[in-house]
Amino acid sequence: MFETLQPLVLASASPRRREMLAELGLEFTLAAADIVEEAGAGEEPASFARRLAVEKAAAVAAGFPAAWVLGADTVVALGDRILGKPADARQAEEMLAALSGREHTVWTGFALLRGREQVAAAVATRVWFAELDPDLIRAYVATGEPLDKAGGYGIQGRGGVLVRQIEGSASNVIGLPLAEVCAALRECRIIAPA
Repeated sequence: MFETLQPLVLASASPRRREMLAELGLEFTLAAADIVEEAGAGEEPASFARRLAVEKAAAVAAGFPAAWVLGADTVVALGDRILGKPADARQAEEMLAALSGREHTVWTGFALLRGREQVAAAVATRVWFAELDPDLIRAYVATGEPLDKAGGYGIQGRGGVLVRQIEGSASNVIGLPLAEVCAALRECRIIAPA
């Protein structure tokens, strides 16, 4: 669908982000960033997601001075409370119980960096969970799927059964707001329709 016009590096270890870009026909190099992912005191979810995306891209950019580097980070926010990846099954169950029957917001920040050039944004999607009983929560957590996902669920997998409704970008909830990222890639003349 697209051709890649300039070198592009994806600063992420996420198989979902890799798959989404590959499905669009993009050519890119993978180089996962190793940064500390902790929110600052009082940091808003959108700012946190955008900051981490920039930090991930910057951490990788030094090794690829001629390439554009794409960093991204997804966070789940229940009000002002940021839900990252659960540390274990117990924490995953607690997160899912907190989200049960409620609305929350998924924020994905993304950043494109090359030298002094930078484009960064954060995209929001509203998500409503169904009412979840403890048996369903335990059964889902037992699949292992929640343990590497912000908020303890993946909408594209088995976790889709937990979601009653979304408003906004579905790909954003998976980990990369494709419409906005592709628009930025095109604006920077990194990709073009094939």
